Amino acid sequence: MNLPEKLSPEQVRQFNDEGFVIVPDVFDPADLEPIRQAMERMIDEKVQELHADGKLENLHEELDFDRRVAAIHRDSKENGEAILRAIEGRSGGGVNAPEIFDVIVHDKLIDACADILGTQEVVASSVYRVRPKLPNIGRGNVPWHQDSGYFQKHCDKSMIITCWIPLVDATVENGCMQILPKTHQGEVALHHTGGNQGFFVIRDEDLPDDPRKSVAAECPRGGVVFMTNRTPHCSTPNTSDHVRWSLDLRYQAIDAPNNIGLMPTKITKRGRPDAAFSKKVQIACYPPDADFVVRSVTDPSSVTTYDEYVQRRQTYEQITGGPVGTNRWPALATAE
Repeated sequence: MNLPEKLSPEQVRQFNDEGFVIVPDVFDPADLEPIRQAMERMIDEKVQELHADGKLENLHEELDFDRRVAAIHRDSKENGEAILRAIEGRSGGGVNAPEIFDVIVHDKLIDACADILGTQEVVASSVYRVRPKLPNIGRGNVPWHQDSGYFQKHCDKSMIITCWIPLVDATVENGCMQILPKTHQGEVALHHTGGNQGFFVIRDEDLPDDPRKSVAAECPRGGVVFMTNRTPHCSTPNTSDHVRWSLDLRYQAIDAPNNIGLMPTKITKRGRPDAAFSKKVQIACYPPDADFVVRSVTDPSSVTTYDEYVQRRQTYEQITGGPVGTNRWPALATAE
């Protein structure tokens, strides 16, 4: 089965040489409208709840997806933070909306990942994040890191593609990512725990190159920034008047470490899997989240349906405090 290429050979070469490639037209903007509408419904649900509780007076219903939360946050930090917690908590650990699944399994995105991976046997991770970055609020600024800093150490050499998908045009003004090119071939840099909002941090002196050599990853809605798991990147402040919404997803070849054949047989009262499962799940790069097949030409029946995805994701979400390969990094306080 020969599927059409989504990326050109030049784009694949840039990804391999530079550690990233920005593709401005993976999606038609209309392809992302369902997820934008789903997020708008989630926002409105929380806004109406706050209004019913007498905590919020101006609902800013006249404003669109890009600006409503920012306006509410300007009126009341408490209300704005409540909306952000509702969105980020659900998107990071509980939103199983069909609209998100449809983006994860979208043929155009899988085509591009397959071009990079060189295989049509593609696995996705259920760990994803919807990231609303509000104007002039430091909580959305992500320090320098590599995604491999969050993965199990035995996956440092595996290829795990991060797909960063803006739901609005991402610009320098609204806080697009900065990427350090041609620095992805070496070892994973030293990270520290204890950064802003709990993020891991690579300090400037530990980066594989001068951070002044970084490039701005500006990307229009409909585009995707593809990065390797060892590509250093950070997220810059949003100085615009609107929210920079984005979604990040992860893909790998089926022969990279994964847990696609595993389901916890028992969850303890503490939300952890039984001992036998814990030993097996160590093979996955990010054990607390379920991997699942999104494309296979050798075994099409293994491709995960939406219902199977929800079941796997909900089961794995119960695994709190599981082994995630993050205990190798020292705290910032001990490194000062």
